[in-house]
Amino acid sequence: MITIIFTVLIILLMLSFPIAVALGVTIVVPGLIDSSFPTSIVYLIRSIINGVDSTPLLAIPLFVLSGAIMAKGGISKKLFDIAALITGKRTGGLPIAVVLTCLFYGSISGSGPATCAAVGTMVIPILVSLGYEKVYVTSLVVAASGLGIIIPPSIPFILWGLGTDTSVGSLFIGGIIPGILIAISLIIYVYIYCKKHGEDKEKIALNYEQLRSRGVIHVLLDGFWALLTPVIILGGIYTGIVTPTEAAGVSVFYSLIISLFIYKSIKFKGLVTVLYEAVRSYAPLLVLIALAVAFSRVLSLLGAPKALGTFLFNNFSTKFSFLLMLNIVLLLLGMVIDVGPAIVIIGPLLMPIAVPLGINMVHLGIIVCVNLAIGFVSPPFGLNIFVGSSLTNIPVMELGLKAIPFALCILVALLIITYIPWFSMVLI
Repeated sequence: MITIIFTVLIILLMLSFPIAVALGVTIVVPGLIDSSFPTSIVYLIRSIINGVDSTPLLAIPLFVLSGAIMAKGGISKKLFDIAALITGKRTGGLPIAVVLTCLFYGSISGSGPATCAAVGTMVIPILVSLGYEKVYVTSLVVAASGLGIIIPPSIPFILWGLGTDTSVGSLFIGGIIPGILIAISLIIYVYIYCKKHGEDKEKIALNYEQLRSRGVIHVLLDGFWALLTPVIILGGIYTGIVTPTEAAGVSVFYSLIISLFIYKSIKFKGLVTVLYEAVRSYAPLLVLIALAVAFSRVLSLLGAPKALGTFLFNNFSTKFSFLLMLNIVLLLLGMVIDVGPAIVIIGPLLMPIAVPLGINMVHLGIIVCVNLAIGFVSPPFGLNIFVGSSLTNIPVMELGLKAIPFALCILVALLIITYIPWFSMVLI
């Protein structure tokens, strides 16, 4: 039965059915094949409703709303100006500034695609006007935006915490150093690429001088309130003043205050548009989460966790071999399924296997999310690639091929994070 439902799911995905439709069809298959299987329509509907009936889950729409307010308020431009001022006229300085902007903006939005859209809309035209190839710049934004699901607050971390009963606060704190490590790996590649292919130094120097002409102190102060956002969110969680859900609520009010009254980049009448965009972004994810929870419960009734555990213990009995196989499976999975349902389905399956092997669930959650971040930039279905393509009209496959070196850089960081738990656990 397990083989049948996974076969049905894979076939539907290969036929380009929406993931929500594929999951919805798959969860009714066991009941159609075996009338005695305990998954009545009532049970499935209750599972779907219970999948989103969770207080901690409120953090997701709140962080999405906060990110939408920040995007509308032009926060990404202020962050980029600070990063460009720091990197200056050095080799690869502006592309490195893109990575740093994605790093900080990811700590606001909690979403890879949201980071890609907000940062890409702003930086791609700037870098293209300074002589960089459009496809290179777009692939850089596509890859660096994956930091949005690693740097806290991360929506996938919230889902992992809910699915495995792991502290979301610990996941947030644990993701800081892995996120920085991934950013460093991307920066190294950017530097080597720019060193090899060259840059238009004259245009870059002119742009830098124009930035400096605004005054270093002015640029820093202008971006100060944006930079303070992750400090408030993570500081509140780390000190125990607020829970992650409460921190999400704080981030919404904070983003409203600085956008409406400090930067004055949003008018009150513009809030309706922001709310609409936030709901439009979150609603599909909500449906996917609800159906993924129902799917995971069907798998539990079928005994999938036990079957998977027996298979892995018989064939990959050591921590090293288990983590290696897990990375391979997750990399392949990340290419064909969205991060939200993937985490909701995978978490309960992996927990009974990882704990006996001595793998900390915070460390495992970070490994899973980094794998799926690579999936964001991997053809054929990498979501960030589609976002980048929509911004620049570059064909999806051309952009995906250009993003492969960036994905390999993240892969190197993944191997380090996987086999050196210190990077994930040192701050906890």
